[in-house]
Amino acid sequence: MPDSETVLAFDFGLKRIGVAIGETLLGSARPLSIIEVEANAQRFAAIDRLISEWRPARLVVGRPAHADRDSPHEFAARCERFARQLAGRYRLPVELIDERYSSLEAEARHAGDKRKARLDAEAAAIILQSWFNQHAADSPRH
Repeated sequence: MPDSETVLAFDFGLKRIGVAIGETLLGSARPLSIIEVEANAQRFAAIDRLISEWRPARLVVGRPAHADRDSPHEFAARCERFARQLAGRYRLPVELIDERYSSLEAEARHAGDKRKARLDAEAAAIILQSWFNQHAADSPRH
């Protein structure tokens, strides 16, 4: 992996998609925006703008999983399809990562804040931070 890459992460949902951004050099993620349209064409138009503005080297999509890890989550297939659409459309590497508990953690961080949309972007940042943490653990120390 190059010294630094911009990475966009997505917390995919039927009503909203939370988006986060981070840099591999810093290894930290922050909430970026929320895509609050349900029509696919409008969703991808918004993603087009983000890709054009931020020029990420890779994308990360959260994949839901049940706590027991054995039974497939009913929404996982939709997230995997979304990841394939991103890969095909933008010709960027797309990685899926376990997003278990990201929404609960986002809610805990913003207790009392009932703006669900804000929580979706925070959940995307948690997903991306998890990806950074996993890759830091996988890479050899200098």
